[in-house]
Amino acid sequence: MQIPDQVTLIDHPLIQVRLTKLRNKDTPLVEFRSQLQQIAQLMTFELTRNFELRQVEVKTSHASAEGFEAARPLILVPILRAGIGMLDGILEVLPEAQIGHIGMVRNEETHLPESYYCKLPPKLAEAEILLIDPMLATGHSSVAAARQLRNAGAKRIRFICLVACPEGIAYFTTEHPDIPVYTAAIDSHLDDNAYIVPGLGDAGDRYFGT
Repeated sequence: MQIPDQVTLIDHPLIQVRLTKLRNKDTPLVEFRSQLQQIAQLMTFELTRNFELRQVEVKTSHASAEGFEAARPLILVPILRAGIGMLDGILEVLPEAQIGHIGMVRNEETHLPESYYCKLPPKLAEAEILLIDPMLATGHSSVAAARQLRNAGAKRIRFICLVACPEGIAYFTTEHPDIPVYTAAIDSHLDDNAYIVPGLGDAGDRYFGT
């Protein structure tokens, strides 16, 4: 597929090796968790590449030095529950971030999301926000979560996922054309049950062992 301009495919060798382990249905629980967190950590360097900075001056042991600090606070918002699996890896790089949560559950008959929880830090309008979910399948959950963030006042949102597919990308970029999307893979298609093919199974079930 032609990748839309707002979608960044992070095609790094270290990520692809770890993603292969996640795809393997025989990868045990502990390793699945570790590899998912490592991928999220590696992806964070790319998705924060153009974060806005402001110049500051600090004192070293010998003189003054010009440096930088983040221009805005940072908020991480995993979509429950699978987004939790990527959270720790991102926090390794961004330990100063605040954390919000949006709970979405998929209706297995309609394949549409149903919201059951939303708790967000204050001052969303001032922050850089990372919306986190391992899978961009139909796109309905991520679109709905991004809409909740917008309605709560968020202005600067980036969406990070592990695996996407053409259907989900098309829907998300149509509904939120101003939100950048970062993914480690773009798979073939959705099956009749709205799961990504080849995918890696249900990321939440595999991460939590359910």
